[in-house]
Amino acid sequence: MKKLNELLARIPEMQARAKQRAEREPLPGKPLPKNVVQLPLWPEPVRAVPNGFLRSALFGAIAKGKRRYIDGEQLAALDGVEIRYTGQRLDQGDLDVWESVLHAVRLQELGSQCRVTSYALLKLMGKTDTGKNRVTLNKRITRLVASALTVKQGRYSYIGSLIAGAAKDEETQEWVIELDAKLRPLYAADQFTQIEWAVRQELDGQQLAQWLHGFYATHAKPFPMKVETLLNLSGGENADPYSGKQKLRKALDAVVEASAAHGEGFSYDIRGDLVHVEKRASGPQRRHLAKKATKPRKPRA
Repeated sequence: MKKLNELLARIPEMQARAKQRAEREPLPGKPLPKNVVQLPLWPEPVRAVPNGFLRSALFGAIAKGKRRYIDGEQLAALDGVEIRYTGQRLDQGDLDVWESVLHAVRLQELGSQCRVTSYALLKLMGKTDTGKNRVTLNKRITRLVASALTVKQGRYSYIGSLIAGAAKDEETQEWVIELDAKLRPLYAADQFTQIEWAVRQELDGQQLAQWLHGFYATHAKPFPMKVETLLNLSGGENADPYSGKQKLRKALDAVVEASAAHGEGFSYDIRGDLVHVEKRASGPQRRHLAKKATKPRKPRA
């Protein structure tokens, strides 16, 4: 019994060491020649998404059912991000597929043909290779190909679709997927965020919770935000402010629980109409905060 208690007491330390090893582990593959356009190489336990996509209603927290078709509509987004979108509304499940495609493509030249099976894509998403999941995957890839958007993020802009084109061998279930190489500027330094995939998977099926997890992942030090603003940015279409606040609280509780289960610090408090969030910044975010703190301030006039 004594040994068991000692082992249980050491679990937090063991988890912390395992995470440190994961952060230090060598990246799969290696950078391609300098003249080849390639996405940044991020570690296996994370997925990388442009900040503008996570700070907007592009991949919204939308209810199940018939999707609204958007024709060049400007989506809700934080200051510094502007997105106009044409196509069926996208949700967090569509983001899972796009993240998985990018995860596979990051090891090769951006714009080239990426060959990947339905089985491999579904496995990356944590899904089983069933007929139903293959049909859903096909629908989501079709929707991503049919999308048309104009994104302005910082000094960069992109006009095109989320997936340039795709084809599939129905017998082997092998996909040939192409992404536009002009997406690369959206992955410039400080323009994208690495999402902890284990936490996101823990929130699978909880649209608003997944959106909140991605949104706050882009902030090293979150600032208080109005409940109404968060719901608007998430793409929610609930007109009732009371039920919207209750839904937001439930989703934030889910993020707290999922984050704690995987050693991530996340807490929140709703005071009046403002949501206050505290989280532990990621490695790159901690370096950003340290650099910002040491940067000399200009004297006030």
